[in-house]
Amino acid sequence: MNAQDPALPVHHGVDAAEAAAAMIAAVGFPRMPGRVMMALIAAPADGYTAAELADRLGVSAAAVSGAVRYLQTIQVIRRVSRPDRRRDQYVIIPDTWYGLMTNNGPIYDRLAAHIEAIGAEHDEDHAARDRASEMAEFFRFMARRMPELVDEWETYRAGLRDN
Repeated sequence: MNAQDPALPVHHGVDAAEAAAAMIAAVGFPRMPGRVMMALIAAPADGYTAAELADRLGVSAAAVSGAVRYLQTIQVIRRVSRPDRRRDQYVIIPDTWYGLMTNNGPIYDRLAAHIEAIGAEHDEDHAARDRASEMAEFFRFMARRMPELVDEWETYRAGLRDN
């Protein structure tokens, strides 16, 4: 309940969620899906309805609709229907982030190959070839390390649960 209006829900973590959404938007994640995702991280256990998301974020239903559609497409959230409720709830899919990161390995490898092809076109321009080579090697490194990092995360997380 809200102190000003007991009929309105209290939304926790709003400032931190907005700051996190701004950070992921700064690195290329779409702004509104980022805001919705962070709001859902801070949501109650049963998630939020689209109307509750719109209220929390101070945006239109159309903005929420597009954002939840995007997040469902990339499999970060899911819609939950319950027979005792008129409206669907949206919730974060557990463990989704590191799965998304790991699944990018083949993309990193293909990107590295394309970047190397760019460098190969520059026989005389050593600076361009060197930049392309270094960037390609970075993406290959990411492709190799990401599964290892996820394994480390799972081991670390299991240790947290045991303590």
